[in-house]
Amino acid sequence: MRNIRLVIAYDGTDFHGWQQQWGVPTIQDALQAAIEKVTGERVRVWGSGRTDAGVHALNQVANFKTDCPIPCENLVKALNHVLPPTVRVKEAQEVSERFHARYDVRAKTYRYRILQTPICSPFLWRFVWHYPFPLSHEPMGEAARLIEGEHDFTSFAAAQTKESEAGSQNSECRTPNPQSRGKEMVKRIFSSRLLWRPRTSMLVYEISGNGFLHHMVRNVVGTLVEVGRGKLAPQDITRILAARDRTLAGPTAPAQGLCLVKVEY
Repeated sequence: MRNIRLVIAYDGTDFHGWQQQWGVPTIQDALQAAIEKVTGERVRVWGSGRTDAGVHALNQVANFKTDCPIPCENLVKALNHVLPPTVRVKEAQEVSERFHARYDVRAKTYRYRILQTPICSPFLWRFVWHYPFPLSHEPMGEAARLIEGEHDFTSFAAAQTKESEAGSQNSECRTPNPQSRGKEMVKRIFSSRLLWRPRTSMLVYEISGNGFLHHMVRNVVGTLVEVGRGKLAPQDITRILAARDRTLAGPTAPAQGLCLVKVEY
């Protein structure tokens, strides 16, 4: 069988995340339905990981196996013809049968955008967190840099879950043994930076790492905003990480500001 790797972009607003769920629209469902229409085969599409309801992707990676002989260039055209306009296949490539979009991931990069204009454009609201209140950007940037390195991110994970922001396809929440859970909460962050773009009044946070816990990026952003409000000091990031206590970190930032921008293998 052929193993096809896809690069996909989507607006996650109208979807209940990546993973297939009963009775609600998901990205995985949309892709599998489109592939069945085009190839006549029912396939399982494996993504690099889950994205939550309302979260977007610029370059999500997925793969599926098929007997269909359609050339990859034509497959892109055919899939985009039947997919909803909020989901686009950017490229398709035949790869080694050993390639797996989830298990072979080495790094991911996410981008979160906060719009600080007094009024949010109707053409932007689906893709930003509109926050028209004052924030001190310099201490936020200082705090963001303290996220870099290898840490236990329990304080920034969703309560009672070990799933990644774009993580396991096996999404059921279950309680692992404490030793296993401890290892899974440790992630290495290669880059964590905050950029202010004055022309557009956009605060952009980018983070790259070898893995992310469920809600981790959004919880980091919510905590950075607390730093920007003066409710926390930049140095509090170190204390919050060490405590491994979700109640010490900031609130979860809204989903619509988050986008998966790159997956590396």
